[in-house]
Amino acid sequence: MDGYEATNIVSGTVHGNVVQAHTFVQAPAPPPGVPRQIRPSSGAFVNRGAELAALTAALERTGPTRPSVVALTGLGGVGKTEVVARWAEEHARRFPSGQLYADLTTVRHQGGVDLGEVLGGFLRGLGVHRDFVPERLPERAALFRTVTSAGGLLVFLDNVEHASEVRALLPTAGLVVVTGRARLPGLAMVGATLLDVEPLRPEAGSELVRSWLGPGRGTDEQLHDLVRLCGGLPLALQAVGSELITRSGLPVERVVTELADEAGRLAAIEHREGSVVEPFEAVYAHFPAHTRRLYHLVGLHPGWHLTPELAEAAGVERAGEALGELVRAHLLRPVADESADPAERYRTHDLVRLHARRRARADPGREESLRRIVAHYRGRAAAADRALGDRMRLQEPPEPSVPGFADPAAAMAWLQVERADLLAVLTAAAEQGWHGEVWRLCESLWPLYHGRKHYGDWIASHLLGVESAQWDNRPDAGIRMRNQLARAHYELGRYPAAAEQLAAAAELLPLVDDPRLAGVLVETEALLCLADGRPERAVELFTRAREANAGDPHGVVVQSYQLGRALVAAGRAEAALAVLAEAAVLAERTRDGSMLVKLPLAQGRALRALGQPAEAVRLVSSAADRAAARDELVKEAEARELLGDLAEELGDRALAAGARARLRELRGRAGVLGGREA
Repeated sequence: MDGYEATNIVSGTVHGNVVQAHTFVQAPAPPPGVPRQIRPSSGAFVNRGAELAALTAALERTGPTRPSVVALTGLGGVGKTEVVARWAEEHARRFPSGQLYADLTTVRHQGGVDLGEVLGGFLRGLGVHRDFVPERLPERAALFRTVTSAGGLLVFLDNVEHASEVRALLPTAGLVVVTGRARLPGLAMVGATLLDVEPLRPEAGSELVRSWLGPGRGTDEQLHDLVRLCGGLPLALQAVGSELITRSGLPVERVVTELADEAGRLAAIEHREGSVVEPFEAVYAHFPAHTRRLYHLVGLHPGWHLTPELAEAAGVERAGEALGELVRAHLLRPVADESADPAERYRTHDLVRLHARRRARADPGREESLRRIVAHYRGRAAAADRALGDRMRLQEPPEPSVPGFADPAAAMAWLQVERADLLAVLTAAAEQGWHGEVWRLCESLWPLYHGRKHYGDWIASHLLGVESAQWDNRPDAGIRMRNQLARAHYELGRYPAAAEQLAAAAELLPLVDDPRLAGVLVETEALLCLADGRPERAVELFTRAREANAGDPHGVVVQSYQLGRALVAAGRAEAALAVLAEAAVLAERTRDGSMLVKLPLAQGRALRALGQPAEAVRLVSSAADRAAARDELVKEAEARELLGDLAEELGDRALAAGARARLRELRGRAGVLGGREA
């Protein structure tokens, strides 16, 4: 033990886990708005003095303009994440700005990490309003550096594979802890401390198991053999130890014999992590049928999280009881997400998933189970999409048996928290050739991607959606998928890529009858024209898009708004006012709340172009008040900024000062001010 001595005495009767650590400080409740994203420690912890000391030393080295970095690497299941979780609890008070966590496994697509998605999650966790999160990676990185300038922050990057992933996610100040399976020598360039986390030696592992079982079960030699057969991995020891605790009459010697026999039969396995999953056999062998069924589901699920709702949809009997058994066996862990609804969610370790997948291969109903998983996510996503508003949809409504959502906020919360699993399920469906499921699921994810700007997921999913629509012989879906893909490229400023998708979609128009599909393509093309300085062409296209939306009041209002913007850009402000006034009447009649915020802003800009700032002030003030009532921070900030400019033109210093003060307040609420500046 580094720098101190420890005694290993456990008094009294012990059931469950015992924590051995130099000191332990209960983590204080964080102040409101401060992120605490690192999961609680499980309590299974022993003899990690070197790792704890390295983390503490790195914390002492943090400076005001440069973060300190520690990288812990080692075998899966060796306890890297547990070390960090325990240390973060002990030192919670040292991080007044909060603790951020990202599992890079969930944002890794085809070997690359969506760094923009990680930064977006960090910014939202630090209080930046989602609408103020920049669209592009460089701007997100710059804002992250700004809001982390105050220090006092812990960033935990889990499952890192390359040093470049870390360098792109460094804050201005604070402590960055990295975990991964392979060593990361490239982090030496940023002054990182590199430390290998080794499996527990027989003595330390036996001490841990003895603390669970008490003094009367198993000899020291048997416990040493148990640790050796579990590869010295705390994860495997927890699973086997839980079985021994639950079945108090099960001799340790019998478990050791079973593990030795299993290890002998599988000695040909060369991959080390593949060979150490076998301790889970001792636990699996004693599960009842319904728990085995759920365990197979863990292996079949393409994503990472399990819910009671999913278990029931997959046909698992006594799902609640089975979930409880897997949790007690340390094969599932309850998880919480700050952005989630309060539904139960569980996650497991990669080694457990590996073993569960092996077991699921022998399940004759595995294909049907996977179909049920895909159908569950597709149905729930469709229900969430419909809860978030009316829009054109090509797919059928979800089945009446699919649970709905109480309100739009609950629907978006579900989409957001299930985001990584949704993409994993969609990818699995594509691999299975279930093409109708793929494009339908893609269509339902539009409000998530468009509203939350998950660009990496957006593009990856819609590339699959385009291919699946083609295989499913659905040209209408192909148009929809390509247009939604074009919109992602447009928002990222990749205009040639967006135009390429639009051109491919236009080739499919002769094969469909719905005029609205032509309308959505025309709208996106018009946006591209407006973005690259061709307002007159944009006017033509938005006019056609509005005509294509005849009979759809919201569509007509949206296209009229876009047409008004294009007319102002083309220097035709009077024509813009006429179009926008007509749209405002329709929006009032249909109670189109979001457009009743946007339309007065466009009208105000048109009036300003005509040299009528006083009339523009009235309309822009209305837009600001409506946005404030709807808590739309971005639109209110846009309105207040324009209002301040108009007031200065009128010489109204009081109005200008009030608008600027409110604008600063909004930006503070949105979290876009730096730590020291705020």
